[in-house]
Amino acid sequence: MQNVLSQLQQPIERESDLVSLLAAPLAGLGLLPPQFHANVEPLPSAEKHIGHMQRLLLTHVVPVWAPELGIAHPLLTQFFVPDLFANARPAAAAVARSAYATLLATPPAAFALACLVRLAAEYPVDRLFRAVFADGHGPVADAHWADAVRDLCAVPDRVANALALAATPPALQNAPYFAALSTRVEALMCALADGPAPAAAHAPLAYLLAKLVNVGLFPPRPPTARAQPSFFAAALPAIRAHHSPAHAALWAGVLRALPSALALQAVLASLFGALPAIEHALDPSAAVRTRVHRDAALLEGIVGRLRPAGDDQPCWDIATSLVLSREWPPAHARVFVCWLSADTEALDALLAAILAVWAAPAHIKHSLLATHRYTTALLLLALAQYPKNAPAVAALVANGAFISGISGYLAHLDPAVRRCGMLAAEAVAHRAGRALDFKDWDGDDEGRAWCRSLRALAEARDADAPLDEDPPDSDDESDIAPSTAAPARAAFAADPGADSDDSLSGYASPSSSRSASPTPSDLAEIEADPTLAVGRARVARPVYLAQLGALLRGAAPISAPHTSSGAGAAGTVGAPHEADRVAVGLASAADLIRRKRTYGTELAENAVDLACALLGMNDNFELDGFAAQRQDALTALVACAPEKAAPTLIQEFFKNQYSVEQRFAALTALALGARELAALPPPDPAPAPFASRTLPAPLHRKYAAAEDTVARLADSVTRLALTDERTEAAAAPPAARARRLRLAPQRTSITELPPSSLNPYAPAPTTITPPTHSSAPTFAAVAAEHFVMPLVHAFWGSLHAAHAREARTANRAGRARFHGAGTGLVLSPLVLSQLLGTLAVLVHAGRAAPAWLAVIAPAALELALAVGTRRVSHDEDEDSSPSPNPSDPTSGGKDASVLAAALELALAVLDGSLALDGGRALALEHTALALATREWAAGVLGALDSGVRAPGGGGAPAARLGRAAAGVLLKGGAVEEVWGRSMLGGAV
Repeated sequence: MQNVLSQLQQPIERESDLVSLLAAPLAGLGLLPPQFHANVEPLPSAEKHIGHMQRLLLTHVVPVWAPELGIAHPLLTQFFVPDLFANARPAAAAVARSAYATLLATPPAAFALACLVRLAAEYPVDRLFRAVFADGHGPVADAHWADAVRDLCAVPDRVANALALAATPPALQNAPYFAALSTRVEALMCALADGPAPAAAHAPLAYLLAKLVNVGLFPPRPPTARAQPSFFAAALPAIRAHHSPAHAALWAGVLRALPSALALQAVLASLFGALPAIEHALDPSAAVRTRVHRDAALLEGIVGRLRPAGDDQPCWDIATSLVLSREWPPAHARVFVCWLSADTEALDALLAAILAVWAAPAHIKHSLLATHRYTTALLLLALAQYPKNAPAVAALVANGAFISGISGYLAHLDPAVRRCGMLAAEAVAHRAGRALDFKDWDGDDEGRAWCRSLRALAEARDADAPLDEDPPDSDDESDIAPSTAAPARAAFAADPGADSDDSLSGYASPSSSRSASPTPSDLAEIEADPTLAVGRARVARPVYLAQLGALLRGAAPISAPHTSSGAGAAGTVGAPHEADRVAVGLASAADLIRRKRTYGTELAENAVDLACALLGMNDNFELDGFAAQRQDALTALVACAPEKAAPTLIQEFFKNQYSVEQRFAALTALALGARELAALPPPDPAPAPFASRTLPAPLHRKYAAAEDTVARLADSVTRLALTDERTEAAAAPPAARARRLRLAPQRTSITELPPSSLNPYAPAPTTITPPTHSSAPTFAAVAAEHFVMPLVHAFWGSLHAAHAREARTANRAGRARFHGAGTGLVLSPLVLSQLLGTLAVLVHAGRAAPAWLAVIAPAALELALAVGTRRVSHDEDEDSSPSPNPSDPTSGGKDASVLAAALELALAVLDGSLALDGGRALALEHTALALATREWAAGVLGALDSGVRAPGGGGAPAARLGRAAAGVLLKGGAVEEVWGRSMLGGAV
């Protein structure tokens, strides 16, 4: 068994190996399905290691093999939810009880959720109870029962907390789960009531009810929300159906065994609140009296026949306090009196308790009319249980509390409340054989109609109504016969002669000699038929990242799935085609990478290999969705393993063997992965382009789908930086607004901010736990070391190498002369603008990095200023004047897209500096850089205003260029406005 546990912690290459590892322990438990019995040696010690093996399967096998399981799936499921054939065996219940604890202790993935759904249905509370106490009651069994109850009650909360906002399976949601649990508890009590020794189950069942009270299954009032569970709302119909003396004795014993009075009070309050309401509370008809008597019998069947002395004293005190201290519907008074007036002793105690509340001066003075009517109804219905001239009623006439209560009611200002006292006085006098009539009962106003209805109701007792008669106005929907409309409708539809109108029938057309074309579903069925797969083997989805890398390179997997020789081996199956390997690898790459994010160190070990493999791929087979799938995989790789993937992509980006498309994929992955790590929202979808007139529709959809994600992200950063300026300018007075429109921002005052408010992007001053190897860090922790600075340093190295090669061939002519900005190279305008846009996105996303102000901001701003004002290749100044003007966008042949991207990068740096420390670090420590940036933006904007057009300008690039230049000028002016005096010394 130790060998099996050790092998489960190692990579399992073939599904057949997994089957052999799972079969032997299941055979030792007696839970192995019959189809796997051949050549399996049972392991008798497997029962001791059930929990350990379940944990290993969840942490090492399920994350890798769950999406690709075939014949091993029933064996894996058998370790958590034994099937129905093995349900009755003791080992099955032990496995299920351990599975509850194991599944709740791990993050619930899809496999764990499916197992929990099956456990709740196939191994509910009554099945676990029988398994735990199969060998009798004792300390060990009680401990196992406590663990089982704890796990059963924790399922909905654990699942909801783990899934957060994700959709929870309906069977595991709070209300459905506890409704099913409540019905199974009642089924358990019904089965135990007919057993040989039901008294032994009192303590375990009382512990279960107390736990259900703690989780809120006994609300004091019927729940109004669907998500709120209620034990009696779900189990009360079954309790009615199972009513018997043995069942009532078991319920009464369990309630009296509850560990605390608060738990008993919660159960009784919930039971009283779950009683069905009666629309006409004072209806004296026989049908309503039968319903009241049945509800009273239900209370007696659950709580028992209470008496105010002996062992029932605690339960009596709780029940009567609930009856008299809470607001119940008016019909509940009839049920309570019918239940609690079982004998003379109980009736006398009940009447005394009612009188103490009814005659209390505080109750008479402050209670509402509904409360007065409820207590008056209790009093008159209790009096109706006595025969006329009974000693208890005669004593009530001379009772001092009753007489003072009548005086208090007669002095009340509300006539409806006053008539409650008058009615009680007349009823007591009539029962005592005396004459008293206030002669003020005609009419329907001021409570007179209610008093007449209560007087008529008290003429008879609800306890005398028969229980075996079905009331004709019963609202029990279970007695309603099902509708026969659907069968009739089905019979009508099946009648061929129902419609004889031939004018509605189509003309008969001759059958074609050509066979019908197969539908897409037919083609999919043919493709999935294993008997027709001759000549090519299907590619198995990878379960390890090493297998994924082999598929992406088009090579054979590291360990091919085991193929058994059986019925499917009739034809010769060859090796899968390279296109199939690439397609399967791309389709599963992003999901597999994200699943491995929290699975050990496998992702860190394979991240570099996967980054190179994905980046170097070409669409040689014209696969559908090739670019999107590769981009998703690269983005997932950067987001899940930033320390490994991001530096690798940056290093590969500056190599010469990659095309423009591949370089764009690397930059897009860096931008999107950084925003995901920084918890920023994904980019908005690209707007729908205009339909082209020269391309057919399929080609138009293909090329129109291509979108420049980095350019849209950089443009969104620019618009976000200018939002505050635009809002502030719009709210300014007309004169100040005109000055702002002339790009000369003036601020009225300088406000000193506390240090805690200078950096809104900085994390809160809490204890930061360093990330473990199983989860990716935040972008703030890796922005400088693995994203921005490697990209900046690699660019300077590439630029220096390109200039050195250009210098060595500067004296040559024609094709012998090297150009660093050739098509597809890093310094070409197309790629360089994309690089600068990516850097702007990274700078904006990394504002919370500790090294942002000191390292990232000056390095990025220096790069933007150098690219925007200096030449990066001989191609830029071949046709320019000998002394180019750095402020002129046309000098040196600077492309408009490169200028716009450089200005957008500068704007991101300036906006971040203003947001973090008001521009202090940039203005005081890098003064010359800040002043040069503003001067550069002013020169570009002035040239554009004078009508100069940069190469490649016009349309969207020209708009981006003007907007970015204006933004840099505004932000630079804001920095100089605050720190201008201090910047003079630094500039000198």
